[in-house]
Amino acid sequence: MNHKNRIVINIAAGLLVLAVLVTAVIIFIRVMAADAETDTKTEAKTQIDADPGHRSGNSKTAEKWQEGIIRYQDKSYRYNSGIKSYLFMGIDREGASTEAEDENSGGQSDAMFLLVTDSRKKTISIVAVNRNTMAEVEIYDVDGDYADTRELQICLQHAYGDGRNLSCSRSAEAVSRLFYDIPISGYLSLNMDGIAPLNDAVGGVTVEVMDDLENAGLGVSLKKGETVTLNGNEAYVYLRSRDLDTFDSSGRRLERQQQYLLRLLSAMSGTAKDEKKISGILDSVEEYLVTNMDMVRLAEDLSEYEFDSSRMYSVPGETVMGSRLEEYHTDKEAFYEMVLEIFYEPVEENR
Repeated sequence: MNHKNRIVINIAAGLLVLAVLVTAVIIFIRVMAADAETDTKTEAKTQIDADPGHRSGNSKTAEKWQEGIIRYQDKSYRYNSGIKSYLFMGIDREGASTEAEDENSGGQSDAMFLLVTDSRKKTISIVAVNRNTMAEVEIYDVDGDYADTRELQICLQHAYGDGRNLSCSRSAEAVSRLFYDIPISGYLSLNMDGIAPLNDAVGGVTVEVMDDLENAGLGVSLKKGETVTLNGNEAYVYLRSRDLDTFDSSGRRLERQQQYLLRLLSAMSGTAKDEKKISGILDSVEEYLVTNMDMVRLAEDLSEYEFDSSRMYSVPGETVMGSRLEEYHTDKEAFYEMVLEIFYEPVEENR
């Protein structure tokens, strides 16, 4: 992350600030939704302990990894009890959020971000998860009966559910497993048709266009290198489009989405005290949204927190071609170290 581009957002407006932050992530998330390229009938389940690469059984032991002191490269760490994590997802389903026809049709979570709050440092971090990240995904049949677990693209987990809260909770469990069983306190998902109204509700987002993008049907023509304040249709194309014939196009799209999120956060920072505008922004996406969080309480909890671009992370790894589809394989050592940096704190041991 380029520290010269640091954007500092002071979150001191209680409810309003929370609304700003959540809306920003929602927009970004929603934006990322949409790719019907993968097989949505699969699943896998596992969890990882303090040894990178080591897998062990049952997800119901999720809290155990956070207990006590862990050792890594001759240093000791303890889980930061001041941390809370919230999963935000963009779902590749059109229209308002409704119940899926069966438990194989919940839609894929093409955008996945963890919002991580630290009550001790009063900071917020955001971690982008590549939708093709290979992880344990639980598979269910159309009647909702558990069938199997498999290592699959993590975006598929949301498909195995009702398209609403059940799908979201299962996705949160899958992300928790991927992140060495960190607790996830809440989730929010947004269907893709909310991108345009959300972008327009904040007055547009200004970016330096990263790729040439065309969509004649929506009247969109974006040229690489131009500085553009995106309208709703342009934001939709910018955040959703990718060339399926180009290797790792989802990774390139993720870079655009991260850029958009940072610019969005910057654009919205000036509206933190405008209650009417914040309400309008939230109203613009309400029908597309699923969450188990109390936004008011979250806003209160995040009063006076800070976010800057140095705390924007991506799960480290690389994209490779699998037997049928692209797969994003995490760099286990680098990922483990990132988890320690964000979620743990060093401790001094008496010798």
